[in-house]
Amino acid sequence: MAFAVIGRASRVGLSSWSGRGAFATMASLRSFSSYLVTPKELDEALKKNPPSSISTDPRVIPLCASWFLPNDERSGIQVFREQRIPKARFFDLDKVIDKRSPYPHMLPQAKHFAAAMSELGIRKEDTVVVYDTKELGIFSAPRVGWTLKIFGHDNVHVLNNFKLWVEEGFPTESGELYNVECCPYPIPELNESRVADYEQVREIAQDYNKEGAEGVQILDARPNGRFTGEAPEPREALSSGHMPGSISIPHSELLDPTTKAFYSPEKLKSIFESKGVDPSKPIVSSCGSGVTACVIETGLEVAGYGSPDSRRVYDGSWTEWAQRVQPSDNLILKDQ
Repeated sequence: MAFAVIGRASRVGLSSWSGRGAFATMASLRSFSSYLVTPKELDEALKKNPPSSISTDPRVIPLCASWFLPNDERSGIQVFREQRIPKARFFDLDKVIDKRSPYPHMLPQAKHFAAAMSELGIRKEDTVVVYDTKELGIFSAPRVGWTLKIFGHDNVHVLNNFKLWVEEGFPTESGELYNVECCPYPIPELNESRVADYEQVREIAQDYNKEGAEGVQILDARPNGRFTGEAPEPREALSSGHMPGSISIPHSELLDPTTKAFYSPEKLKSIFESKGVDPSKPIVSSCGSGVTACVIETGLEVAGYGSPDSRRVYDGSWTEWAQRVQPSDNLILKDQ
């Protein structure tokens, strides 16, 4: 049964914002010209390099990352069974996690990530194209793409998007999951410089507007109503609101409302500029549980906005934040 895994990063001091060369070699290793892949480009690549178990050559493997919010009656595995790219594998965002954590989507340990990739039948040299549901267009696929990247699988891309794949008439299949042949996947090293944890984000929030502070920007991908505190969180008993100094950039604003695909790099850049995001300063992307924060991170990468070495994703995001801060901390603000 094809699925996948996610684990938790150890803490790194704020002084490490310079990064470790992050993904300097990534561009040279890609099979596609850009991180986002069009349906036509993926279809052509699959015809040339299908995910065959017989060939030992690097393959192009579609990886479905379908996921819905906990208050949604649909499930990722359900829509995967209903319609998918032929020979796609399924990465389960609810299973590929740090199961020791009380928070929903914390990154797995490296050995668990490797085990998941092995079970998916993905080899280190394979090119993986992650895609989302046709219903949401772009939602959870960027999280899985980011996860593969920070665990050192440089040959990864995001399809832009499965909604267009279906509408443009490219092939699909349906039915139950099929077994794939497991293969050895080396235990990678997590790139901790790309992950922000609670203590780091707390320090950023407490330092907001203080003299001498680093000026790290927190970009929040949740819908604006949850950011202002006017709308409830999808997880019961969790307060809505926002962190001091954070900037509301609902992930949907980075997508074309008709196609639900990412806007062009130029349009994405203009959106970040209009929100007052300074590309010369460090950026932390956050959301509800670390999923759509990666929509922002992907948008920043596609737009070439800010240095990759100074961008991080807050893994625990609002689900961790709202449970860990105390009312006396005054670190949950509402605009009501």
